[in-house]
Amino acid sequence: MVRRIGFAPRTAVTLVKPLLVVLTKRDWSGMENIPKSGGVIIAANHMSEFDPFVVAHYVYDAGRWPQFLAKSTLFKIPVLGPVVKAVRQIPVHRGTIDASKALDAAIAALGRGEAVIIYPEGTTPKSGELWPGKGKTGIARLWLETKVPVIPVATWGAQQVFDPRTRKLKLKPRTDVTVRAGGPIDLSKFDGVPPTAANLHAITAEIMRVLREMVADIRGEEPPPLAGAASTASTTAAAAAATEADAQ
Repeated sequence: MVRRIGFAPRTAVTLVKPLLVVLTKRDWSGMENIPKSGGVIIAANHMSEFDPFVVAHYVYDAGRWPQFLAKSTLFKIPVLGPVVKAVRQIPVHRGTIDASKALDAAIAALGRGEAVIIYPEGTTPKSGELWPGKGKTGIARLWLETKVPVIPVATWGAQQVFDPRTRKLKLKPRTDVTVRAGGPIDLSKFDGVPPTAANLHAITAEIMRVLREMVADIRGEEPPPLAGAASTASTTAAAAAATEADAQ
């Protein structure tokens, strides 16, 4: 796949990858879990504005072109906007009538057998200990439409380069960053369910649960209780009950 990425993406790799090699000391594992071909959703935790570079580097070296769902405002910035578009990122029009178009573009990309990277949380945390939080349901909608594998990718260490809480940038060579891909998340119990709010939240909660456990394993810590966990659990139970009722 990466051999056919085109001139602009290949130029970006030539310019950016050597800088990342110098800047980061990489502890990578699980690349074998990323399919070499075919549509795939890569779900990653988001805790620094620097981690897209880390995740992109990892996914590229795993043999896939990293294609993110990116804020549409990035495409409107002079110089940067045309570059983001040229390297085949997908704009997300949040809070507008065009919001669904991002999913349409992602669905089309997955239909072409491409890899699409999504941060279910949608943004970086501005306080706290940078644990994965509550996800948005766009990833659930995308999976229900495509049924392609969802591969969880957990990262840690990018906050040492740019911390979203302090907004401080530290460009220090060989900063430790960890990236780990897990096997496809088992969402089989949701096969055939309608895209109701309960089902969308339940699917998203399952994806975030896996990411949270993977980050906890990397950090060697027990994560604190997730805010709204009780309501999420009840939503998941309701969705499971609805799925059983539909099957009967």
